[in-house]
Amino acid sequence: MPEILTLLRYAVFGAFGVAVAAAGASWLVRTRRLSPFSALGRFARRASEPLIAPVERRLVRSGGNPVNAGWWLVMGVAVAGLLLLAIARWLLAAAWSLRLTLDAGPAATLALAVSLVYSVLVIALIVRVIGSWLGVFRYTWWMRPAYVLTDWLVEPLRRVLPQFGPFDWSPLAALILLWALKALALALI
Repeated sequence: MPEILTLLRYAVFGAFGVAVAAAGASWLVRTRRLSPFSALGRFARRASEPLIAPVERRLVRSGGNPVNAGWWLVMGVAVAGLLLLAIARWLLAAAWSLRLTLDAGPAATLALAVSLVYSVLVIALIVRVIGSWLGVFRYTWWMRPAYVLTDWLVEPLRRVLPQFGPFDWSPLAALILLWALKALALALI
């Protein structure tokens, strides 16, 4: 299993290197440090264009400066690579713990199920909170699952908790309540 993570790390590092090379080549040609009419300049532009052009279009549509597309590409590849590695590590750890708990018996399997449900709900709460900070709310296609998973707990708490100005403390209260429910369920198993 660790070989898979090692290969994935090399792939992410390689993708990051390609993104840095494309951003650097685009920057060199765009700032005329490398003549766009020379053979090397034409090659750099032709090699970097397939990676940079979609990011440029996206930036222009959102009102950004297309000059910064290369660095947006680098940061996007870095963040996506780190997320990919974190998800892969989590999936491998979950598969390994599932294998071990299935060998340990039904009580351990039930405890693992409680822990996994708790983890999924906590992740959904975190996504919900970060999405609200970024101005992305319930009707965005990728936020709907987070709201569907947590509305049953957050909405009743929101109605009960008093207002604290612009701050919504119901996700924090939901997190504490989930933690208490998990501890209670694991104590009963």
